[in-house]
Amino acid sequence: METEIIQCAKELSEKLIKQAGLIAKEKFGNIEHLRAKDSFGDVVTEVDHMAEAIILKGIQSAFPYHQIHSEEAGDNGIRSDWLWLIDPLDGTNNFAIGLPVFSTSITLMYKKEPVLGVVYEPMTDRLFESCINEGAHCNGTKMKMKSNDNFRRGNIGWIQGHNVQNDIRAVTLRQHIDLNCKRMMRLWAPTLQWCMLAKGDIDGIVLYNSAGDDLYSGILMVKEAGGIVTDFEGNPFTGMKTEPYIIACHPDHKDELIKVVKEGLGLFNEAN
Repeated sequence: METEIIQCAKELSEKLIKQAGLIAKEKFGNIEHLRAKDSFGDVVTEVDHMAEAIILKGIQSAFPYHQIHSEEAGDNGIRSDWLWLIDPLDGTNNFAIGLPVFSTSITLMYKKEPVLGVVYEPMTDRLFESCINEGAHCNGTKMKMKSNDNFRRGNIGWIQGHNVQNDIRAVTLRQHIDLNCKRMMRLWAPTLQWCMLAKGDIDGIVLYNSAGDDLYSGILMVKEAGGIVTDFEGNPFTGMKTEPYIIACHPDHKDELIKVVKEGLGLFNEAN
């Protein structure tokens, strides 16, 4: 029964996420309503709400007894082993300034573990999807993590939570990573960084206290592509955390990436 639910959810998610993505693509560069979302500088547009409405309507119709938490609408108040996490426009700030780096993310959790992750990048028409124990794919092509012989000169994605801002500990770690790899990337569209890692386009991710509706689709994507996701101590990341601190990479580079992170945190400790 669980397998049937996941398969039905996958087919529905792929349909809904493309519909939502089409709205974002059509509205790109032509925003009518923009307002501040919080004190951290985030914004919300009419596209966030339009895309969200399409996805919520479809899921609520097909799975009326499932719990849903969405970026703008919040929680639907239902309690269930099945939980949908929706980010209708991941990268809204990019979208708002005309930077075509954004996506839509749908995740299905079962007993607090991701079993389905679907991410759609409308400007490139790339559909990323991963199902538990079935691998991860981009437009139907299987993705596989890559090992880099010169990992210290690799590209590392940085993701931080909204409330982190310029926390000195995070800044110190971020700067250390920036100085010890080829490029430290901050896309402000986390799901796309997770998909890039799964696809082998970047070499690792360091996530600093960033929990949200956009997190678990990416985690499943990387795991199903052969990657590892751990906390800063190297312990496997499982379940749902309110304040996650994560590294993700090819298994060959686990020790090296943890070492880089601990070096950066050590610099903060020495200075304080």
